[in-house]
Amino acid sequence: MLIRSLLLLGLFCWTSSANAAQPNVILIMADDIGYECYGCYGSQQYQTPNIDRLAEEGTRFKHCYSQPLCTPSRVKIMTGLSNARNYSAFSILNRDQRTFGHIMKEAGYRTFVGGKWQLYGAEHYISPQGHNAKGMLPEDAGFDQHCLWQIEKLGDRYWNPLLSINGDLKQFEPEDYGPGVVTDHILDFMDEESDKPFFVYYPMILVHNPFPTTPDSEDSRSEDAQQNFEDMVQYMDKLIGRIVQKTEAKGIAEETLIIVTGDNGTNPKIKSQLNGQTIKGGKGRTTDAGTRVALVAWQPGTVQAGKVCEDLVDFSDFVPTLQEVAGIPVNKNLDGISFAPALSGTNRNAREWMYCYYHPRPEREKWKPQRFTRDQRYKLYGNGRFYDIANDPLERSPLKEKNEAYEKLAAALESMPAESPALLQFPE
Repeated sequence: MLIRSLLLLGLFCWTSSANAAQPNVILIMADDIGYECYGCYGSQQYQTPNIDRLAEEGTRFKHCYSQPLCTPSRVKIMTGLSNARNYSAFSILNRDQRTFGHIMKEAGYRTFVGGKWQLYGAEHYISPQGHNAKGMLPEDAGFDQHCLWQIEKLGDRYWNPLLSINGDLKQFEPEDYGPGVVTDHILDFMDEESDKPFFVYYPMILVHNPFPTTPDSEDSRSEDAQQNFEDMVQYMDKLIGRIVQKTEAKGIAEETLIIVTGDNGTNPKIKSQLNGQTIKGGKGRTTDAGTRVALVAWQPGTVQAGKVCEDLVDFSDFVPTLQEVAGIPVNKNLDGISFAPALSGTNRNAREWMYCYYHPRPEREKWKPQRFTRDQRYKLYGNGRFYDIANDPLERSPLKEKNEAYEKLAAALESMPAESPALLQFPE
């Protein structure tokens, strides 16, 4: 009885602490980087000491899965819904959607978004079918302040960036580096005095192509995409380190939950070495190289230190997780399942499977939707292809024999929509 009581206490400690005092939350999502590019996931090729430290002092998840491409992942992580329910077109988040910006603001948080937006339908994303629709602006998505690239205009994102700062478009100088500018604005927001907790969503500009040099590159004229990418990963880690150090300098580290993930796999031009294998970037593909991303959580004294979690995490899980962390009721109508209990104990609600519906460019007839369900080991596509991913990560040899996992995943496929009713539909 005593052991059972202690287990129950551990299970519910996150919820009780969240209700006592809402923590600050910083959600960082790097752009175009798979799990294979982090030291804490076994890489010796890339230098990520700050993220590695967060993993060592916090919890690292082995099985976090995004969508294979930028906008689909952004729509899913921000709304807690499968793309099969609310995805309309590339670069669009429909205006009728409810985001975690709305949720956290209504829960009493000050809110900030910085980095890459790509949800309004910038000038270069006009559908060939004539759907010149516009999506959601950051101020309409629940964010009090922003510093963003690619809302209505494109421009450069790295050197000489064109950024929107709280609605004002600013062209920076050639020597200005966009990722650094955005991080400076995040740090300034964290410094603002307030009796409210803050929520920062940082969909990073790094490490998406093109692959220019960074302020720390040894050769400022390098055109070596692989080397420049490795420099960009290191600089991404450096900027995350600045944010962590700010929480410590302000004395709010124990009151701040920091979560680090990525929006999809690495660019196909990049090759990475991991555990003696060469992994070619799989962005845009539904393989592990396109969908398996890092997930690290850190909050001293709250998030369990040194834990490697085997739980399955889908991008729809972030919204209910933030709701639980903020101490507000979790929306039961979402596709996501909160992984907040896994941060401080055993996840009583760990999901048994995740579902991916992927149709990033519905306006282009040659693009056809793909869908699959999977658990930590097995994967079943809508067309019947069944793989043992643990032993066949490149999906070269479909299994011919059905097993219990197949039956589970087939039932999961049947339970989810096979087509999005929102495709090329743009509610005002």
